Amino acid sequence: MSFRLAADGVLLLHLAFILFALLGAAMAVRWRWIPLVHLPAAAWGFFVELTGRNCPLTYLENYLRIKAGQSGYTKSFIEHYLLDIIYPSGLTREMQFALAGVVVVVNIAIYGWLFSRRRQGVKRDA
Repeated sequence: MSFRLAADGVLLLHLAFILFALLGAAMAVRWRWIPLVHLPAAAWGFFVELTGRNCPLTYLENYLRIKAGQSGYTKSFIEHYLLDIIYPSGLTREMQFALAGVVVVVNIAIYGWLFSRRRQGVKRDA
């Protein structure tokens, strides 16, 4: 039971990390230190998608599921949990490239908006 709960916890952590890598820049509106944590996370998400590797959290979750007597899975986190929702036909390398691009584009857009917003605030204060 504890291994299953740990595996479920890793699953939730993995999902939270993916959401943070994709949208964490928006948190910089409230906390100025967030880019120090978010940019490495986004870079890791970009790297994993671009190279087609599995995230270490996938391996950890599988290990815990096997220890709990459940079966692990051989695909990536995205393929196993999110693929049927996002891409019903299956994850291809081209889709992984697209996901990597989405991470970059979304974050450039958010950071660009934040940068311009802060510059406008500095101009008003001057």
